[in-house]
Amino acid sequence: MEINSFNYFLDPSKRIYWVFIFSSLFIALIFLLIKPNYRKVNFSRALWFHPSALLDYCYFLFSAIIKGLILVPIIIGAKEVALLVNKLLIVSFGFQRINSFSYTEIMIMFTLSLFLISDFTRYWLHRFMHKVEWLWELHKVHHSAKVLNPLTLYRVHPIESLLFGFRYSLSVGIVSGVFIYLFGSLINIYDILGVNIISYFFLLLGSNLRHSHIPLSYPIKVEALFISPRQHQIHHSKEHSNYNFGGFLAIWDLLFKTLIFSNSVEKIKIGITKSEMGNYKSILNLLFYPFIAVIRNTKKKLNRF
Repeated sequence: MEINSFNYFLDPSKRIYWVFIFSSLFIALIFLLIKPNYRKVNFSRALWFHPSALLDYCYFLFSAIIKGLILVPIIIGAKEVALLVNKLLIVSFGFQRINSFSYTEIMIMFTLSLFLISDFTRYWLHRFMHKVEWLWELHKVHHSAKVLNPLTLYRVHPIESLLFGFRYSLSVGIVSGVFIYLFGSLINIYDILGVNIISYFFLLLGSNLRHSHIPLSYPIKVEALFISPRQHQIHHSKEHSNYNFGGFLAIWDLLFKTLIFSNSVEKIKIGITKSEMGNYKSILNLLFYPFIAVIRNTKKKLNRF
């Protein structure tokens, strides 16, 4: 059972894997060489020692323990889901096999399918976290960050982590179960260090800059396909939090009309409303205030009747 947060920097499946950190740092340094006016804020003590950033660092250590001791043991694994899906398909449609594809073709289809379905379900769960009232109260924990840094990624309520864990297991398990049913159990993906090769390259190309103050944008045609760091920073702004829900791909936002391009927003204010920011200043606040907010909202609704 993994409870050592330091291992996040050694695990290629984590965004803060040391290789991804250094690749993001390299991209950031190039950006700052080209645009020196952003050096002051990114090298400032006020940014890296901001109370919000200090809370991110502490909460990261705390959340790693919570995930290892509580969340991981209760999340059903993708393997169990895959075996169940395969069994249900056999019971429903009988034993089937497709033999017209080569092993290489199956690997390409499986790798691409896993990436697309995972990204698609991530988009919708993220969007639900904003649109469903009680889920938004949980997700406010993440959006309560006043400044951004790579560890802001882990400023997430444990229940949200649990939901995204289930999302991952279900999406990967269902896709794997269907492929096992159609092509047999000898399926595999193209990977680098055990990580889907497509995801690996997205992580390598500056994903950590999404939670940073490096406003790296892409040409508009590229931003219609892939979420840039700047687009995700815009998502963290008070005025535009209902846009750019995508993980790696922007195509879901484009299809479902929640996409906003970097060039359409000049200045952003990170966080949630000023009146709410004070509710998320400690680890205990991050853990328990969402429940208080849900109870208050529920009481208000009941009082209307």
